[in-house]
Amino acid sequence: MTSPPPRRTPDPAPPGRAAARSDAPQSLPHPAAPPALRDVPDDAWDRADPYARALRSGAGPLFLRRRDGWLLPLDVERWCGVPDGGDVTVLRRCTGPVLDIGCGPGRLVAALAALGRPALGVDVSSEAVAHARSRGAAALRRSVFEPLPGEGRWGTALLVDGNVGIGGDPAALLARAAALLRPRGRLVVEVAADDDVDERVHVHVTDGTHGTPGTHGPFAGPRPDRTPFPWARVGLPALLRYAAAGRWGEEDRWTAGGRRFAALRAPEPTPRTARR
Repeated sequence: MTSPPPRRTPDPAPPGRAAARSDAPQSLPHPAAPPALRDVPDDAWDRADPYARALRSGAGPLFLRRRDGWLLPLDVERWCGVPDGGDVTVLRRCTGPVLDIGCGPGRLVAALAALGRPALGVDVSSEAVAHARSRGAAALRRSVFEPLPGEGRWGTALLVDGNVGIGGDPAALLARAAALLRPRGRLVVEVAADDDVDERVHVHVTDGTHGTPGTHGPFAGPRPDRTPFPWARVGLPALLRYAAAGRWGEEDRWTAGGRRFAALRAPEPTPRTARR
């Protein structure tokens, strides 16, 4: 979810389009990954064994653990299940080709494919990408901060299941999403339920059931779930502040199934970026 993979997968053609023609719109430039993101080992998520185990079993427990010991539960069962009521409200707002950023095991991309809608999921976890593909979803193992197919031409991008936290820098992530979307394209974001949340932290993935690094037994020594990476959590007010600073327009906000969402419209390109 947060770091570039160690090897590249060939790019599929942008969903809904044939191979690019010489007169096709050019992709907008993409920003470099934030400095904090560059410090994360390439295989951080693949070495997070509890995450891979949880996806294989379709169940938790699974958490993001902050350095101070605070745990954020991860809803593996929902990720591995079929779209729920909240997901349906997201799917209804998907127009044009859809890019699911941090697609996980691919429930939303698979649902869009079943509806005949062009969609692609991207995720840095090979386990997640394998699950997504097994469900009939088109998925690519890639960081969102790496070059992606169809840059500047996606109609909708998704940041659900907390993925607005990717990279630990919401402003940088919104700027990257703007480069991926076509002008006035839609970004659907799931935010924290708590309006007061606006934090940037380092976390690691854990199932919360084993001992600490260095203890005796099968988990002695460095633990694969102990690799820290930058993450962010934002409520709606914080998201809207970052969006306004990046010239995004608020289109909608809603609550469904106890989850909170916002839909943003990508900024129009400036004369300088339009000439590129």
